[in-house]
Amino acid sequence: MYKLEHVLFLDIETVPQAPSYDALSEAGQDLWRHKAQVLLKDTDTKPADIYNRAGIYAEFGKIVCVSVGMFMPNAGGRLFRLKSFFGHNEAELLTNFAQLLHKFFNKPQHYLCAHNGKEFDFPFLSRRLLINGIALPELLNTAGKKPWEVNHLDSMELWKFGDYKSYTPLNLLAHVFDIASPKDDIDGGMVWQVYWQQNDLARIVTYCQKDVVTVAQIMLRYNQQPLLKNSEITIADS
Repeated sequence: MYKLEHVLFLDIETVPQAPSYDALSEAGQDLWRHKAQVLLKDTDTKPADIYNRAGIYAEFGKIVCVSVGMFMPNAGGRLFRLKSFFGHNEAELLTNFAQLLHKFFNKPQHYLCAHNGKEFDFPFLSRRLLINGIALPELLNTAGKKPWEVNHLDSMELWKFGDYKSYTPLNLLAHVFDIASPKDDIDGGMVWQVYWQQNDLARIVTYCQKDVVTVAQIMLRYNQQPLLKNSEITIADS
């Protein structure tokens, strides 16, 4: 059984590797055309028309922000500390994130937790780390491990209780548990536009941090514990 103080809560924000389909190299355009053939629902839609979706595929997207949160020892009560790794240089932010895991989350009792993390965040992180030539931290290195040896928690999977019929988005769970919605400004489908067209990375970081807090709040609900107050949440400067 996990303890919340041993869990690193995280969320990632991803975007297409280029601002538009036309900005891709000839090889990149050809590869996206092949991918788009699987995704297109009608023959009138062109690969360029759905390039905004490229950010959800590790081979065609990149990570612009990784936000993490953890429950810290605090004599005066609870303290939840947020930290974000972000920027235009994906290799640099992923190196810094990996160093955090190597240094502080490297014991058998440690866990990673994200919403839909097993389907998206954890594999996307692992693939982009390898693409950037960065060694996988132990918590992300699943090769050869049995399922019960992989210390990954997924707030969406836990909510299923064995039911595989539907996808439950984070904002829906927040609503049913009376938690402030993390989608009060932007949502995941808008991140590519905010990054490539509005050049507002700070807005994306704030959104990413809200998602991390919401995942932590949901896990507190799962564990029958009171929600975090704003006064119990801090953001690290660096």
